Amino acid sequence: MEIGVVGKPNVGKSTFFSAATMVDVDIANYPFTTIDANVGVTYAITEHPCKELGCNPNPQNYEFRNGLALIPIKMIDVAGLVPGAHEGRGLGNKFLDDLRMASALVHVVDVTGKTDVEGNPTDHHDPVEDVEFLEREIDFWIFNILKKGWDKFSKRIKLQHLKLAQAIADHLTGIGVSEGDVWDALHRVGPPDDPTKWSDKDLMAFVRELRKTNKPIIVAANKADAAADAQIERLVRKGKSRGYIVIPTSAAAELTLRKAAKAGYIDYIPGAQDFRIIRPMSPKQERALELIREKVLGRFGSTGVQEVINRATFELLKLIPVYPVEDEHKLTDQFGNILPHVHLLPKGSTPKDLAFKVHTDLGRTFLYAVNAKTHRRVGDDYELEFNDVIKIVATAR
Repeated sequence: MEIGVVGKPNVGKSTFFSAATMVDVDIANYPFTTIDANVGVTYAITEHPCKELGCNPNPQNYEFRNGLALIPIKMIDVAGLVPGAHEGRGLGNKFLDDLRMASALVHVVDVTGKTDVEGNPTDHHDPVEDVEFLEREIDFWIFNILKKGWDKFSKRIKLQHLKLAQAIADHLTGIGVSEGDVWDALHRVGPPDDPTKWSDKDLMAFVRELRKTNKPIIVAANKADAAADAQIERLVRKGKSRGYIVIPTSAAAELTLRKAAKAGYIDYIPGAQDFRIIRPMSPKQERALELIREKVLGRFGSTGVQEVINRATFELLKLIPVYPVEDEHKLTDQFGNILPHVHLLPKGSTPKDLAFKVHTDLGRTFLYAVNAKTHRRVGDDYELEFNDVIKIVATAR
């Protein structure tokens, strides 16, 4: 899974990425600071099952801190976006190529309205326009991929009696589109059954729905600490009307807190409502942290950065963490490690899906599973739940 961080220049996109991943990137107040995509690892954070089960885990593919599981996720910071990117304006081609395989997009928007559509300083820009123009750019990008050669492609589907959803998914596999994504979009739009009769309007309507499924977007209303309540409330309201989660964010504050924690000055867990000073610092440093406590944490409850990542993972993408074990009583793997691994699976997944995630052979030889929390046997019709601990039983290989 990959989350892309997108937005026009100078809105704090790279700051958000750096705060989320602690990867050092160029951060400057001029357009197109980011040219080549930056790649890092961030973490979705949630309560660990050991909090409920009273155990002490030995994590192998995630981190454990203060009763929380920090689950790694790949994040990519792509080149800044300007209107007309799908036509190659700015770094448009680079931008679109970088986000091809992203499962979800974090759209960083300057909620203060002090960055114009090109990423230049201004005093009167409507951030709602940024939300709309990102939609248009991605829509036209996918539309142009399909439209090129559509007549020939649609005739081949009809003449060879190909399955429409599968054929379109195969055609768009390069941007991470699945057959399920196509089915969902077709169901919502209901275009003509004969693809040769699709008009450009039909094709665009389909593309808009496909984008919502294949490239879902969450909006980080950045620089919220410098914005008036009315500005934030308007963007949240307008975003909600378009189906978006909008979260007030201060990427700069989060980056400061994480750097202070990394240097050992404070005890801070990303997403926390507060921090604790554990090492003496200069009066200037302490005052800067107190301002963050007052202007950001006190006002919003957090910097918003971790909430964006968590909600993108668990709400937008509807993923759930599941922990496979070999011993359902001791909650261990074959080496005695307690809850060593976690896997993020789509909501609605079954134990057999988990078995395939662990190893292909385990999925092929799957018999049944045991829910380690209830100690009940469950079959392939069981729908996995958030933070399930599951033992897979398979035939001998």
